Amino acid sequence: MVEVHVASGGRTELDGPLEAAVRLVLSHHRVDTAEVSLALLGDEAIQALNRDHLGHDYPTDVLSFALWEEGEPVVGDVYLGYEQALRQADAEGVPDLEELLRLAIHGTLHVLGYEHPEEAASRPSSEMYRLQEALLRDLLSR
Repeated sequence: MVEVHVASGGRTELDGPLEAAVRLVLSHHRVDTAEVSLALLGDEAIQALNRDHLGHDYPTDVLSFALWEEGEPVVGDVYLGYEQALRQADAEGVPDLEELLRLAIHGTLHVLGYEHPEEAASRPSSEMYRLQEALLRDLLSR
């Protein structure tokens, strides 16, 4: 059974699309037993998580925590920096929902163990980013 829990902070119109993004990633990887939680956080909360867990004292767009090991059901938490995501959407000229879905997919891929280069210039050509964008296109075409 796959369980997805979305805490959108009262933005209930985002619950269904964000859940669909997480489920798409899990389905693509044929994961049939999982529990993934996704929460939208403001700048202050995501900055505190980023500082406390990664030592980066600034707001970020997404943080993921894989809480499972090989042979266990997939369990993870994904936190989206809502305000940061909106700034990025504006800077990139994409709809807010598209950027939020991209980050939900990105975070779920991290829960599954995907990594990408640290250097921003190298990220777009990485396997993770190519898969992320393919899954996003699939989701947006539905």
